[in-house]
Amino acid sequence: MSLSRAIERYLPQIEAELRAALATPHPALAGFYGMMQYHMGWTDQSFQPVQAPTGKRLRPLFCVLACQAAGGDPAHAMPAAAAIEILHNFSLLHDDIEDNSPLRRHRPAVWTIWGIPQTINVGDGMFAAAFLTMGRLAAAGVPARLCSLAASAFQETCLTLTEGQYLDMSFETRPEVELDEYLWMIQAKTAALLGTATRIGALLADAGSDIVAAYREFGTAVGMAFQIQDDILGIWGNETFTGKPGAGDIAQRKKTLPLVYTMAQLKQRGQPAALARLLALYEAAATDAGAIHDVLEILDDAGARRYCEEQVAEYQELALSHLARAAGAPGTDVEGLQALRELALSLVGRQA
Repeated sequence: MSLSRAIERYLPQIEAELRAALATPHPALAGFYGMMQYHMGWTDQSFQPVQAPTGKRLRPLFCVLACQAAGGDPAHAMPAAAAIEILHNFSLLHDDIEDNSPLRRHRPAVWTIWGIPQTINVGDGMFAAAFLTMGRLAAAGVPARLCSLAASAFQETCLTLTEGQYLDMSFETRPEVELDEYLWMIQAKTAALLGTATRIGALLADAGSDIVAAYREFGTAVGMAFQIQDDILGIWGNETFTGKPGAGDIAQRKKTLPLVYTMAQLKQRGQPAALARLLALYEAAATDAGAIHDVLEILDDAGARRYCEEQVAEYQELALSHLARAAGAPGTDVEGLQALRELALSLVGRQA
């Protein structure tokens, strides 16, 4: 099965599950759920239906396709897939506040319209809704044993996400960040959720522990490639495609992989003066277009973009090796595996 066919088959089911989970239960709560629905791309600021960017729904697709590839019934994975997407969107609501990001998917972020207090509350509501949605697995026909395993994996990841976000924010106040620290952070903040998506998909197919581990490692490696690609876009991406200002990560003083790698290179070359200049420029970057330009030149001189692109390719190869290991299991669904592999490959070289 091709990826396009998988998207055509499963995305409407995922969207239906998401809309059911975030439906307004009472008119008095129209604003509360309306903010969630706006964030999900279903409504405008007046809470009227609109076709706005919704995101690619990558995580739920990985979950459903992993379930199919591991020989399970994709319908069994739908509640978990929706829960994972809701959890992801909860994190985005809070991230936009914590990062002071005014845009999300080409539109004003929720906090810029309705304020920070309401956005925090709406994010908390989505966090709770994610758990309630995971609770629908039993009604989808999933045995209690597998429901419990999936719930435990989901809970672990909730904590891991907040650990990663803590590190990400703490890096902003530190003058220097080590390369291994940064890679650990993005594994917790981004890669863990993709790894959980494929892990839960395989769990719900009742795959063996070795196969579940292979799917988890596949998803985690894809997540690492995805985040590093995002780091590339955060500095060199085109605003037309990303929906965010160019060089936005520099303006926000985010210490992403290009900067962390460049700092490591300057240390390795024994250039403390150049490192001090880079850090001084970076501190000024939020308000100084000239500083942003100079930072970009230093990153280019260090080969930061090339290094990051090489890292994306390496993690992608690692992901495919784990998927090949999972493919050796009895009962593997070839069509699901093909679509899952194609989905992973589609993340390399993306523009948004």
